[in-house]
Amino acid sequence: MTRIDFHSNVADKIAYACRLTRKARAADSRIVLLARDRQEMMALDQALWTFSELEFLPHVMAGDPLAAQTPIILTDRGDAELPHYHVLVNLSAETPAHFARFERMIEIIAPDETEKAAGRERFRFYKQRGYPLTHFDADKA
Repeated sequence: MTRIDFHSNVADKIAYACRLTRKARAADSRIVLLARDRQEMMALDQALWTFSELEFLPHVMAGDPLAAQTPIILTDRGDAELPHYHVLVNLSAETPAHFARFERMIEIIAPDETEKAAGRERFRFYKQRGYPLTHFDADKA
């Protein structure tokens, strides 16, 4: 069953996702980053190339011919066909269609009220279905 971690009150979701991705790669995980839209996906792409001068986080877009060999996949579609299902980082406001295929999912929630409300709805959705949930408040870190 997918383990789901909520990270709330995250002021800069892109930078936070990059740090989570770096940590997951250090543990040899394969990661899918689900953006809310194409613009956010492109911002993630740029950030992964530039957020650390000393580290390389190899990534491609879902559907790329090298996706199967690449440990980090970017997509803006919750129903995208993916080559691996280890860790899903959800930056979108939606419940990903195939989240249950993943071993672990991390929900990143910004501090604004609209996003918090959507995050609470997803939390209830997962809880009602019996998924193991944890919560981490970035404001209190």
